[in-house]
Amino acid sequence: MNPSVIDSPKVKLLNVAVVVAALGYFVDIYDLVLFSIVRIASLKDLGISQPADLLDQGVRLINMQMAGMLLGGVFWGVLGDKKGRISVLFGSIFLYSAANIANGFVTSIDAYAWLRFIAGVGLAGELGAGITLVSEVLPKEKRGYGTTIVASVGISGAILAGVIGEYFHWRTAYFVGGGLGLLLLLLRIGVFESGMFERSQREEVKRGNFLSLFTNGPRFLKYLKCILIGVPIWFVIGVLITFSPEFAQALGVPAVISVAKAIGFSYFGLSLGDVASGLLSQQLKSRKRVVVLFLFLLAGVIAMYLLADNASEAYFYGLCVALGFCSGYWAVFVTIAAEQFGTNIRATVTTTVPNFVRGAVIPLTLSFSAFKEEFGLIQTAGILGVIALSIALVAILTLQESYGKELDYLEE
Repeated sequence: MNPSVIDSPKVKLLNVAVVVAALGYFVDIYDLVLFSIVRIASLKDLGISQPADLLDQGVRLINMQMAGMLLGGVFWGVLGDKKGRISVLFGSIFLYSAANIANGFVTSIDAYAWLRFIAGVGLAGELGAGITLVSEVLPKEKRGYGTTIVASVGISGAILAGVIGEYFHWRTAYFVGGGLGLLLLLLRIGVFESGMFERSQREEVKRGNFLSLFTNGPRFLKYLKCILIGVPIWFVIGVLITFSPEFAQALGVPAVISVAKAIGFSYFGLSLGDVASGLLSQQLKSRKRVVVLFLFLLAGVIAMYLLADNASEAYFYGLCVALGFCSGYWAVFVTIAAEQFGTNIRATVTTTVPNFVRGAVIPLTLSFSAFKEEFGLIQTAGILGVIALSIALVAILTLQESYGKELDYLEE
């Protein structure tokens, strides 16, 4: 075996792979949510002034970003299984960092949209590669703790984005995100490939075969369930939080709600939720029971959010924290995806699954835009929430428990 390869049984929890994956996800999340934070300020600077146009152009640009993530998820996932987790981890960081620096120079909506697409392609790779690497280098008893560290540290990147977006010019906010990513590339030295991936290279088996997820019925169904359990998280982020100023106005909240603060508060809750769900899954020795619990909690808080007529500013932001906390099963969700499939296709799955979940923002936001005039903002969001939560609950209840599963195997 390559002497540089980490051998799982001997690895400490806070090893360099976990640290780099966590910091990479921190910058990833910063850049991922930044457009939602600077949406109104940047679009107004580029000549969009009408409220309806701000909403419609915001939907267009966030959908361009998510479309990039859908394509990037497949590209980086396949590359991760063919060439290794490390190449994807740092290649994706470089691409989204460069795109975000370029975003700071845009002068037209079209250029803005295409750069969000390119940034989306880059943003698609880091989480899947990081979680796959951490899952493979840590012993199964510590795996949940490692992925929890990655997710909880990473999610806090949104808090920094909220602060920068609130108090600095939107172009500066993009420069900060790109600069942080480029600085992170300096940590590349000392990060080694996983032993499981190195061993799989010596086997005569196809690696990174994305189409194999669709040619086998049970495998496809398992893959689909992994995606569906995460959809409510991005319903909350992509609809309820991103358009929180519009929801607050429809609910009669007397204060002007800042999307930067709403995102910052929700991701603060999300970070706490990720820690709580990750630790709870280790204590209960079950991923499924934790996800079911958080889905029921989330249903209750969504109902409170959509019924918060004439709520005070503090109460509304408190609901944003609660929405984030109850959506905080992201670490467990991505860990489930990593644990469900063999080494030769694990990076493909772990990279595409969260990006397809993020890509679910496209039909969610398009449905939201299409029906909000007919049914109203609140009713449309309620219907979408019921659909997202219902399919997620069915998916997790019918998925196999993966806690403590041995991962050193190949898919036929």
